Amino acid sequence: MRRMRLSILLLAAGLAACASSGVMVGGPAMQVGIPLRRTAAYGDSVTDRLYFGRNIPAPCDSTPAATVSDSAWAGFLREVVTPLFPAGLTIYSGYGQWREPDGRIAREESFVLEIVHRAEPDAEIAFRDIAERYKRRFCQQAVMRVTTPARQRFYD
Repeated sequence: MRRMRLSILLLAAGLAACASSGVMVGGPAMQVGIPLRRTAAYGDSVTDRLYFGRNIPAPCDSTPAATVSDSAWAGFLREVVTPLFPAGLTIYSGYGQWREPDGRIAREESFVLEIVHRAEPDAEIAFRDIAERYKRRFCQQAVMRVTTPARQRFYD
C-alpha cells in the first residue's frame, strides 16, 4: 500500500513538472503537437505557411482559364489577410507540383504566405477563413497549411 501511494505521488509530481514545463499541454493546438504554453523566454509561437495556387481553372464564373495576377493577390492580402494578421507576414513566390487523382502531375506557380503568431484558437478560425475566401474568389480546390513550432525573438 505504501509503495502504491509513493508511485502515485511520483506520477503526480512528474505530470505536474511536465505541465509546468510546457512539454505536455492540452487544447486544440495539441492536434498538431504544439503546446499552447511554454515557460521558455521565447513565448508561445508557431509558424504557419499557407500555399495558394495561382492557376484559375476554366470555367470559373464563366471566365476562361487564367492566373491569379499580382494585383489580384495584393488586393486579397489587403482585404482579407492583413485585417486578420496586422502584426506582420511574409510572402514568397513559389512553384509546386502534386499528383492529380487521375495520376497526372500538375504544376503551377504559387504564393506562400508565412505568419509567425501566438498559438491561439482564434488563429485556426482566421486561417480557415483565409483559405475559404481564397478558394471562393479564385475557384481553387484547396489551400495547404503547414504549422510548425517556432521560437520567436526580436533583437531591438
